[in-house]
Amino acid sequence: MIEFTDVVKSYSVGNRALKGVSMQIEDGEFAFLVGPSGSGKSTIIKLITGELKPTSGTVHVNGYSLERIRKREIPYLRRTVGIVFQDFRLIQNKTVYENVAFVMRAIGAKEREIRERVPYVLNLVGLDTKSRRHPGELSGGEQQRLAIARALVNNPSTIIADEPTGNLDPARSLEIMSLLMEINNLGTTMLVVTHAKDLVEHFHKRVIAIDDGLIISDRMGGYNAHEDQ
Repeated sequence: MIEFTDVVKSYSVGNRALKGVSMQIEDGEFAFLVGPSGSGKSTIIKLITGELKPTSGTVHVNGYSLERIRKREIPYLRRTVGIVFQDFRLIQNKTVYENVAFVMRAIGAKEREIRERVPYVLNLVGLDTKSRRHPGELSGGEQQRLAIARALVNNPSTIIADEPTGNLDPARSLEIMSLLMEINNLGTTMLVVTHAKDLVEHFHKRVIAIDDGLIISDRMGGYNAHEDQ
């Protein structure tokens, strides 16, 4: 579960990125986070992953209290939160299989576990026939599927997708969003940060809108006119 209670985040005196944000995302839920550039979306992501601590208020993520988390606990928090980035962040000189296996090795997984888990996840994202390819040999949509596989392979309870369709055409964007929906249906909590108004309206899920560091609406489906990007 993700829970923000009266969260303020100041980067400098008089510069408050968040101005008292309260929200709760339940285990297994799917939610979009929308808002213009500079509204506070990136700050929320950094608070969820422990990159930042709140100036005031409380942030609870998957059993961890982020306002008082110890440095040695942050790697354990991050094992529960998978991140999908807009720019993929793939390792270009490693194969598809090796890109995913690398994430498991980083947390000390045994080779037997890697041999079992990686093919399963590649099959789940539709890349089981591309395991020996390198990222440069994949289409943009396939590279994003690989990024999703890396976020998913350590079986996090939560996935944060930061503009996951920003570099894709409409057809590929729809495919990626449908894949994220499938993963959510398997029980993974999903928070998708996006500017893609058409996708948000297409899937009719919960939409949390932020502007100028404040939550301005939180409801099921679609934008209001004043939230238009």
